[in-house]
Amino acid sequence: MRRILKYAAVAVLLFVPLSAVAGIYSGRIVSVTPDKKQVVIQILSTNRASTYAVGAATKVTLDRRKVSLKQLEPGLRVTIATTKSGKLRTIAARTSRSTPRKAPAGIPRKATAASESRPSSVTSPESGARTLEAAPTGVSDWPSFRGPKGDNISSESGLLRQWPAGGPPLVWTGQGIGEGYSAVSVANGRVFTMGNVDGQECIVALDVQTGQKIWDAPNGSPYRHGEGNGPRGTPALDGDAVYGLGANGDLSCVDANTGRVRWQKNILREFGGSNITWGISESVLIDGETLICTPGGRTATVVALNIRDGRPRWRAIVPGNPQAAYASPIAIDVGRVRQYVVSTSKGVVGIRATNGEVLWGDDRAANDTANCATPLFVDNHIFSSSDYGTGASLIRLRARGSRVTSTPVYFKRTMKNHHGGMVAFNGHIYGSNSDILSCVRLRDGEPTWRQRGMKGSVILADGHIYFRDERGPVHLIEVTPHEFREKGRFDQPDRSDRPAWAHPVIAGGRLLLRDQDLLLCYGIRGPG
Repeated sequence: MRRILKYAAVAVLLFVPLSAVAGIYSGRIVSVTPDKKQVVIQILSTNRASTYAVGAATKVTLDRRKVSLKQLEPGLRVTIATTKSGKLRTIAARTSRSTPRKAPAGIPRKATAASESRPSSVTSPESGARTLEAAPTGVSDWPSFRGPKGDNISSESGLLRQWPAGGPPLVWTGQGIGEGYSAVSVANGRVFTMGNVDGQECIVALDVQTGQKIWDAPNGSPYRHGEGNGPRGTPALDGDAVYGLGANGDLSCVDANTGRVRWQKNILREFGGSNITWGISESVLIDGETLICTPGGRTATVVALNIRDGRPRWRAIVPGNPQAAYASPIAIDVGRVRQYVVSTSKGVVGIRATNGEVLWGDDRAANDTANCATPLFVDNHIFSSSDYGTGASLIRLRARGSRVTSTPVYFKRTMKNHHGGMVAFNGHIYGSNSDILSCVRLRDGEPTWRQRGMKGSVILADGHIYFRDERGPVHLIEVTPHEFREKGRFDQPDRSDRPAWAHPVIAGGRLLLRDQDLLLCYGIRGPG
């Protein structure tokens, strides 16, 4: 895969003939001007707002029903398709339901006898913990692994600049989420994760204000392994649906309000894959009406599924039929070409979003044991890394029309990231180089500071790195390329005997830490 890979897979595109499409993008409507036939859309992957002319041939739908432009409103989620000349072919808008629906018949258990025997443990106001106010809906949600843009950067502000001795206040502690290493997603006042609960793998929902368990929904048989039981992937939220991929390859779409299972499948069985050594660890990507996951099978290395029913839209077969990696896909736009960057057992590949064509590949930072770190996309560059003595690779992507090429920039051994992930900020990469927390320059891969004895996971918010050491301590570190500046640390209470591998999450002024059956919520909002 050192050379550019090209493979044409089956092309399926909802609403529009593939030959007419140059790009597909997801975003939110900023404004609508029906009399001028214009719509302004903020594209999620670039965070930029663009104005589009709505012509007579533009198909406009809302929740899959044909509507006029004046029926669209600011704030709606949309997926758009553009022609090669940049004209708007379709606008597929959908409402994001945040109010509970009336529960239909057949709702899964909210509190079975087994779950009642292990109720949620909630810190009460009388014990000295303060109550947090809910953040405005959607403003600080964390709807999927590594956040809304897949970059592990929170948009929150006004957070504590220095932690008191002992760390920020513990607001509540929730239980009943089971064994596992899944992190959490947060949306519409709820927290979602996965775990082995009562003898089966489950998707679990809790109240973000109290930590009380609301429901758990079965997702297949439990995963058990000597290195640690339970699922590894994090659920993804889209409107009133939750999508969870378990360690055995079981994938479910679940109603976010009730936990009712809408559809299920096993991606390994359906696409001819086999499980990897430490279990499927991917967190699925939701991009408009499409779900992206990596079976690593004979009939599909990567597959795009319809989020409504789980049926395949296209299948991509990467040359060499690599298995799945332990990382998760991201969506990017290079020029007018939308693509998915996916890690496999043999390297990183770029796949065209419209039809599954493999556009490029890079295997320099891959190893033959476990590729775990999700790649980073910065200014048309892909930074990928793995441990086991390997290192990091930077490539430059260029688009000319519908064609994409990749050019190697460097390979360095200064960032060998295992499974804690990395974050890019102001031209620098922050993350653990094996067991050395490091800051390296993106342009040349050279380190600007290192702190030994620190191996763990990172998230960036309000000018600080929140670092969770896999041995348990949590650190607040100022984001600066000049030196390591720690602004506080604490040890989580009631630590399990397992490594702290679940990544930290920040949402609504809260720091959320998963430790097997425990979920801890800390208040990190600053005064005022």
